[in-house]
Amino acid sequence: MSLQEKYEAVIGLEVHAQLATLSKLFCGDSTAFGAEPNTQVSPITLGHPGTLPKTNQKAVEYAIKMGLACHCEIEQYNYFARKNYFYPDLPKGYQISQHTTPICKGGYVTIHTSTGSKDVQLNRIHLEEDAGKSIHDLDENNTCIDLNRAGTPLIEIVTEPDMHSAEEAWHYVTEIRKLVQWLGICDGNMEEGSLRCDANISVRLRGTTTLGTKVEVKNLNSIRNVKKAIEFEIERIVQLLEKGEAVKQQTRSFDASNDTTFAIRDKEEANDYRYFPDPDLAPFHLTETFIAGIKESLPELPAELEARLIATYGLNAYDAGQLCDSIPTAQYFEVVAKHTNHYKAIANWILGPIRQYLNEQQKDFTALTLKPASLSALIELVQSSKVSFSVASSKLLPLLLEKDVDPLQLATDMNLIMVNDGNLLEQWVEEAITAMPDKVTEYKKGKKGLIGLFVGEVKKRSKGQADPKLVTVLLEQKLNQ
Repeated sequence: MSLQEKYEAVIGLEVHAQLATLSKLFCGDSTAFGAEPNTQVSPITLGHPGTLPKTNQKAVEYAIKMGLACHCEIEQYNYFARKNYFYPDLPKGYQISQHTTPICKGGYVTIHTSTGSKDVQLNRIHLEEDAGKSIHDLDENNTCIDLNRAGTPLIEIVTEPDMHSAEEAWHYVTEIRKLVQWLGICDGNMEEGSLRCDANISVRLRGTTTLGTKVEVKNLNSIRNVKKAIEFEIERIVQLLEKGEAVKQQTRSFDASNDTTFAIRDKEEANDYRYFPDPDLAPFHLTETFIAGIKESLPELPAELEARLIATYGLNAYDAGQLCDSIPTAQYFEVVAKHTNHYKAIANWILGPIRQYLNEQQKDFTALTLKPASLSALIELVQSSKVSFSVASSKLLPLLLEKDVDPLQLATDMNLIMVNDGNLLEQWVEEAITAMPDKVTEYKKGKKGLIGLFVGEVKKRSKGQADPKLVTVLLEQKLNQ
């Protein structure tokens, strides 16, 4: 029996998403990224005596949006608690969070892995404020503290211990990132810390139900690192168990330079934080009308939109899923689809050359300047065999991405319209065959793959204007005589 068959990993994830509000959770300080250190702080952020926090309503709305999208029960009676611990970048000496009344309870997130679909069960989603940031590499003798981030609103999305592989965790974080961006509640930028993940990992003998000793890997700042850290921890714990050694419950960090983890402290328990209701913040009640209004404002969710694209446009599941990578991409597809019914071709163009262009330019889909009508006209040129896909994507598309011109007029001006005149095509085919008698002999002896060489020769003689489909048919007719 292999170790993989002998042991089962049990994984729970805590994803912190920084909410895209303009101000902090309990005061008006800006949440903009990239400001000079310690310039976006106030007496409330710093916890000065006599200051009183006030809850940001937009942050509450964003938390409810995520809860509804994740099929959670929304808690109508809420209060904030103080989570007490000391850390240099925690100015008040406590963090304001939710403890016994998370704003969203239960729910699930559906993921699609190599083994099929799975609903990852959630424990809760709760609101809390972020801490500041400790910077260790600016001064060789001191740690620098930037409190700009302190007080920024977060939601913490906590799963049950419901995943069993690094692959499942990778798909889950990918789905969460897509969902918060889709809802417009978080930009999902893991490099800037807008989305961070803590992974709780344990290992047990397969077939048993008791959880093993848990370790937590903190502050994973990329989806790749989530996967790598979990893979390393599973292997490390299994090796300890195989040696008969005890697994310590501890908090660990991930070293991205060598894909390993290392211990940073023993793991705290909830009672170590001495939670109690924050006396400066009144409990808040969410009415059914308030929750219903937020539900009405939700966009069509990715799974619903994917199903509709498949049903309405006959797309396959892969194309529909890729188009629903973001709302702008899916919306652009549907606008183009109003101009042409070549739906599969639209998907191919968006997911092929257009996506490649945007990736090369390091831009997202909102930066695309190509008008939907122009793309549909370009598709019609290809579908009607006036221009080949190769020519359209390599010669016409780059120009259309830079300026708004008629694709047909552009192709005409550039002398790219394909020739399908039978006499002229036959002349080019005869010239190509006559120019390569040795290849004709090889073709007739069975090297049918040489047909591409002849097509290329005709393409060269026609300066790319010969219709390759008609050319191929003519060549096969003549070479097989």
